[in-house]
Amino acid sequence: MAACVTRLELSVSCRSLLDRDLGSRSDPLCVLLQDAGGGRWAELDRTERIKNCQDPEFCKKLVVDYYFEKVQKLKFGVYDIDNKTFDLNDDDYLGGIECTLGQVVSSSVFTRPLELKQGKPAGKGTIMISVEEIKDTRVVYLEIEAQNLDKKDFLGKSDPFLEFYKQSDAGTWQLVYRSEVIKNNLNPCWRKFSVPLQTFCGGDFNKPIKVQCVDHDSDGSHDLIGVVQTTLVQVQAAGPGSPMEFECIHPEKKQKKKSYKNSGIIRIKSCKIKTEYSFLDYVMGGCQINFTVGVDFTASNGDPKSPDSLHYISPDGINEYLTAIWTVGSVVQDYDTDKLFPAFGFGAQIPPNWQVSHEFALNFNPSNPYCQGIQGIVDAYRQILPQIQLYGPTNFSPIINHVARFAAHSMQQGTAAHYYVLLIITDGEITDLDQTRQAIVDASKLPMSIIIVGVGEADFKAMEFLDGDNGVLKSVTGEPAARDIVQFVPFQQFRNAPREALSQVVLAEVPKQLVSYYKWQGWPPLKLPEIKAM
Repeated sequence: MAACVTRLELSVSCRSLLDRDLGSRSDPLCVLLQDAGGGRWAELDRTERIKNCQDPEFCKKLVVDYYFEKVQKLKFGVYDIDNKTFDLNDDDYLGGIECTLGQVVSSSVFTRPLELKQGKPAGKGTIMISVEEIKDTRVVYLEIEAQNLDKKDFLGKSDPFLEFYKQSDAGTWQLVYRSEVIKNNLNPCWRKFSVPLQTFCGGDFNKPIKVQCVDHDSDGSHDLIGVVQTTLVQVQAAGPGSPMEFECIHPEKKQKKKSYKNSGIIRIKSCKIKTEYSFLDYVMGGCQINFTVGVDFTASNGDPKSPDSLHYISPDGINEYLTAIWTVGSVVQDYDTDKLFPAFGFGAQIPPNWQVSHEFALNFNPSNPYCQGIQGIVDAYRQILPQIQLYGPTNFSPIINHVARFAAHSMQQGTAAHYYVLLIITDGEITDLDQTRQAIVDASKLPMSIIIVGVGEADFKAMEFLDGDNGVLKSVTGEPAARDIVQFVPFQQFRNAPREALSQVVLAEVPKQLVSYYKWQGWPPLKLPEIKAM
């Protein structure tokens, strides 16, 4: 595996986007995809959506790992978002570009005309991308409120939001954060927020920072309330009981009126700077990733002796279950020192009593269900297949709860020592959906992630529901998951793609999920990374 040279942050803006909305302007969002081989593109990141705007400057930075020795083909796609679904296939395409990360890195600002397809321009639309290396892992946390802001709306007060800009080396202002809008309020208190220190001021505490307070208008023609110029050194002086106050000044009003004082007060209630750790910080600090496999042996898979069964082992010794085990396991096993992996089956009648079991060890040894390496899981699977009777129902919750018990025990140690990844391979016909929802919500509070690979041609609506991409998963009683821990991938989309394409997409979320868990708990790596001199 190529060593990641560095991590980059891409800032994206567009000009003159196509207008796809009747009666208003487009609501654009930019998505970043990377070539995953075999004609497939894997999503790396996406910006926020900006309403009613043909010249968006996106606040959310796109983060990408840069490998000097690999040609990294990228695709930037701009979409007009008119619904709440995560899927972009039901949104209007406003244009995109294909390039390499090397091209972006070697330009100060990479500018290209947007195309609807190769050779067909997207009107006069252009995209501008600038890049910055992320060297600093510290993060700025801010709490801000305002008082006595100017009234800007004819029929109401103002609908204020904040925009933070840093000054580039060339002297231009670059957007680094945009707050939420607070409706009809001249004394707003915004949500606490965080921005990476590198993004906020390039790590330079004396670099000028501009804060714009703006009145939001739904048609996109926002009105400036006032501006504050400061530095992180000044802002950092804020603390409990001693906020930092700045006059919010409207430049034109100040020029016109001698009696003008200000357009309100911006008050920094608190400013804290914390270090954030990466996935590699945790792994290199000693965190073990414990990998468990659960295999679906229900009758809906078909008789393993029949060539149309999902469990049929072809003459060359493989099937979709084995391919999924190999593909995911071969990546995860590198992060587990003992290479002993528990492997279970569910939904089959097992000897000697032929009762249905929803968590039986593939090696038929319940007191020691561990297989030696990924090859050990494959061997156990091949040996058990002729000895069991495929049956039903398809219950996921027992095996999720089984792994959760280990994760709960590990959590009680209060350190970032063990993280659990459960791979469930299934044909998709789930029976205990309500119990599984509860099991996932409970597991979301533990150091674990669940990967579901769907094999065969079934309708995987239930699996997509469990993957929280379209909103937060809730239990039957309405309790929301503490974080998104499920990643669902349909195998059929990767049938003709190279193996690494499947592993890239399947495992894309695990590093983020691991980091989000330990950040939520406030646990640093077991062994802290050495601070390199800047």
